[in-house]
Amino acid sequence: DVFVRALGLPKLDGLKVLRSLRQEGNTTPVMILSARGELHQRIEGRNAGADGYLTKPFEMAELLARLSVQLRRASGQAAPQLQAGDLTLDLSAARVFWQGQPIELTALEYKVLVYLMQNKGRVISRTELVESIYRQDFDRDSNTVEVFIGRIRRKTDSRIIQT
Repeated sequence: DVFVRALGLPKLDGLKVLRSLRQEGNTTPVMILSARGELHQRIEGRNAGADGYLTKPFEMAELLARLSVQLRRASGQAAPQLQAGDLTLDLSAARVFWQGQPIELTALEYKVLVYLMQNKGRVISRTELVESIYRQDFDRDSNTVEVFIGRIRRKTDSRIIQT
């Protein structure tokens, strides 16, 4: 379990709730979501007992990655990673490494790469890939997927993704 708590709720002081939770001995990991992003505010949240603090606005992929870390820590599991040759994907931190060096990907490039690596060795149709990335209606005639794959190839190796 992980508690996800927004601080900016009316009539309820989120930090006060968190402090009382900790005083009662509850050790369930807590992730704070807040528009309050100043350093002293983030420190105050951590000092109140938060295990993580994410400032709005944020990408859903980042929230999910951070929650995955909290769940893994709470259960004592090892960090999930995907490997394909010299390419390593650290799912818990949402980071990508090429030949041991970190590379920067956009959120959608990252989604493409995660899906392809989770399905390594399997033929993925363009439609399946688009649906996995967008999870909504999308212009299927667009070349967006090809653009993302091209960018990933330029950042790694042209042979890493076979089409």
